[in-house]
Amino acid sequence: MGIELKTVAVEKPAEASVIIGQTHFIKSAEDLHSAMTTSSAAARFGLAFCEASGDCLVRVEGNDEELKTLAAKNALAIGAGHSFLILLKDAYAVNVLNAVKCVPEVCTVFCATANDVEVIVAETQAGRGILGVIDGKKPSGVETPDTLAWRRELLKKLGYKP
Repeated sequence: MGIELKTVAVEKPAEASVIIGQTHFIKSAEDLHSAMTTSSAAARFGLAFCEASGDCLVRVEGNDEELKTLAAKNALAIGAGHSFLILLKDAYAVNVLNAVKCVPEVCTVFCATANDVEVIVAETQAGRGILGVIDGKKPSGVETPDTLAWRRELLKKLGYKP
């Protein structure tokens, strides 16, 4: 059969962030749910995990039905074994990212972003895997002193810098 490459656009609300990664065990769904709820009480989220053996189901957790449904739809479209996808509202991905990365089953995180994302998927006769992601647009140039000042002011406004 060889290899077939595809891109899968992640469907998400404009105000939502997405975290996409790879993990390795059915317990990941519950552990990622715990990581999300303990790292941000205000966050609304849906997460989906693709089993890679056994029933090969998309396992779904979360505290927001709309985001759970959309996470499952995206995970099924990506269809890569042991991959997971978290859709997040009312919190920034940076607020939960370390907790997600610290889940023992998590092998890698491909992205954590509010940008539009496409997932590059490879399919062979053995199954599907994520090769990487396209996260946002390509650069339009190099920042200037004015845009540097704007960036630093934004980080202060958001509470990330004093």
